[in-house]
Amino acid sequence: MTSPHEQLRALAHDLGFEVTGWASAAPMPEVVAEYQGWLDSGRQGGMSYLERQLPRRADLSSSLPGAGSVLVLGLSHSFGPLPVPAGGVRLGRVARYAWTPDYHDQIEPLLARLRAEAERLGVRARGYVDHGPVLERALAGRAFPGWRGKSGMLLSTELGAFVTLAVLLTDLPAPGEPAPHPDRCGRCTRCVTACPTGAIGPDRLIDARVCISALTIEHRGPLPWALRPAVGGWLFGCDVCSEVCPWTVRAGPLARTLRPDPDLAHPDLLGFFGVSERAFERRYAGTAFLRPRRKGMARNAVTVVGNLQGVDGRAVLEAASVDPAWEVREAAAWAWGVWEEPAQAERLRQDPHPQVAAAAERILAGG
Repeated sequence: MTSPHEQLRALAHDLGFEVTGWASAAPMPEVVAEYQGWLDSGRQGGMSYLERQLPRRADLSSSLPGAGSVLVLGLSHSFGPLPVPAGGVRLGRVARYAWTPDYHDQIEPLLARLRAEAERLGVRARGYVDHGPVLERALAGRAFPGWRGKSGMLLSTELGAFVTLAVLLTDLPAPGEPAPHPDRCGRCTRCVTACPTGAIGPDRLIDARVCISALTIEHRGPLPWALRPAVGGWLFGCDVCSEVCPWTVRAGPLARTLRPDPDLAHPDLLGFFGVSERAFERRYAGTAFLRPRRKGMARNAVTVVGNLQGVDGRAVLEAASVDPAWEVREAAAWAWGVWEEPAQAERLRQDPHPQVAAAAERILAGG
């Protein structure tokens, strides 16, 4: 007769998870200490909630009393190229995980199935995607073949770096764990040297204050001027460190459960303008674009247009110049300066918001 560990893992594979493995739920003091050091250095940027959650991340029994073992689950979001839909202004790039409808909404029903099966087996369980207080990458390193690469991402010789993680906490006893996977990064530093903003530290930790993913998704307000050129064409997130990893290149497109959508991979930038926040939320319900909200996506679109200077992006800058969000108009002033169109920036010098007017003034002064 198969054990509950084996039955739950088999069901996880049947549900579509590409990789699974069991890990002990015991505390990881060395990982927590490293995490605390990262927080103390301020590299979490504006994500203050990470510090508030640390006590629960450090002790899984705070989320499931009596937690003994964790079923770690992985889905590949390594998608191949998608065609660009016709119409609109389709400039910029979106991180691959956001090419599919919000993975939380796709994974949570699978976790519910696993939890129901666990309860049928007499096992208490609780599932989390990445919004719960869990150190998923560290647990994944315990659970199945993989290691933390120099990019800070979990890497696998079979799957590369494009892996979405989830966990099922259970009160099952901890299984025997295999020896840690050897570090296969070797002397390779492609992820470190390819990072557009130098966000990857020598300790394999990310500085969210300059990471493009954090800037375009989590950061509120105007983007730092010095970093805007480095954002390049990234509209939402950034995949550079994962794309250049030799293990990702070797793995190729693998996703079989998560399905990509061309309109999410190549959204029409004009769709972020001339609509209310409520209309934006209806249009992009169930997608990752809700995280930065309409004005965040509009701000990002203006940054992309400023950097790429595609002629069809003019309509975006014109819409941004009269956008109701001052952060978007501020970005428009900067972008008109990059386009070397002072007459357009001059219009924004009269803007009622002081930061918009100051941005236009700075552009006109040659800054």
